Amino acid sequence: MAENSAKKTARRTAKKATPAESAARKATPTRAVPEKAAAKKTAAKKAASRTSGAKKAVSKTAIAKKAVAKKSGSVKAAPEKSGSGEAVVEKAAPARRVAAEPPRNESHTALVRRARRINRELAEVYPYAHPELDFENPFELIVATVLSAQTTDLRVNQTTPALFARYPTPEDLAEANPEEVEEILRPTGFFRAKTKSVIGLSRALRDDFGGEVPGRLEDLVKLPGVGRKTAFVVLGNAFGRPGITVDTHFQRLVRRWRWTAETEPDKIEKAVGALFPKSEWTMLSHHVIFHGRRICHARKPACGACPIAPLCPAYGEGETDPEKAKKLLKYEKGGFPGQRLNPPQAYLDAGGIPARPLGAG
Repeated sequence: MAENSAKKTARRTAKKATPAESAARKATPTRAVPEKAAAKKTAAKKAASRTSGAKKAVSKTAIAKKAVAKKSGSVKAAPEKSGSGEAVVEKAAPARRVAAEPPRNESHTALVRRARRINRELAEVYPYAHPELDFENPFELIVATVLSAQTTDLRVNQTTPALFARYPTPEDLAEANPEEVEEILRPTGFFRAKTKSVIGLSRALRDDFGGEVPGRLEDLVKLPGVGRKTAFVVLGNAFGRPGITVDTHFQRLVRRWRWTAETEPDKIEKAVGALFPKSEWTMLSHHVIFHGRRICHARKPACGACPIAPLCPAYGEGETDPEKAKKLLKYEKGGFPGQRLNPPQAYLDAGGIPARPLGAG
């Protein structure tokens, strides 16, 4: 038994560590992390890196979308936070005004109503619309109309007084010296061709019609330099017979208003004529031409000052700002853009009623 006790004492003594041994054990570094734990940490780091890259890509995409939205103005930019933590609201850029489109599948009846309403509105704006060429008789009108090709009515009106003072009748102009006529017509441009036309026209009137301008379309179009446009000007304004004058202004406006898609004058005349009573054709031509010269210009229409803007499918092709549009209005001989556009006081009579424009022929 004594031996057994001694052995137990020896074991306990062996198990107890000395203070030095305990300190040594504490100073000894811990064992290395097992390989599985290290692999897990590496995988976690890679996943975190991929997530961060994805967030950056999403952020770049969002920034790009935001820039596009700001530029187009179609989407409002998302509010951002300022340094103080308050949301900063960014105003979206105003959307660009697009020209209104006519109703899809507009019926013929709807087109007729819209076209006639436009004409009624123009009749109120231009109550004294008239041919802007100066003339005293059918002969002067037909000659002036032939000369108006490729130039302005104002230039023709400045030229014809000298021409008619020297050659007042078809017989006189038929016997004229071409060189002398060319010199008079030089300011109108294309003066050689125009001289040939007016002299040939005068000879035809002298030889075939007794020196009188005929009052029938089929006779007028046979004269040198006279087409359907010139013929209808003469018929409507010298003989009171309805006709549609399809000049460049008329062609431009009726296509803008979607009255027709035709481009040839004869077809335009037929298509537009079907929309209106025959009795309105002559004044319709004057209304449209007046409007084309004063407001609905070829290059930059004054949409913001147009009295028929709500009825126009092409609204927005020109300047829509009212103040800027007013600066585009043109005041030609015989006209102001109408009562609704504040005509100059010089055009009003004592009672404030629009009088016939100054200088009207």
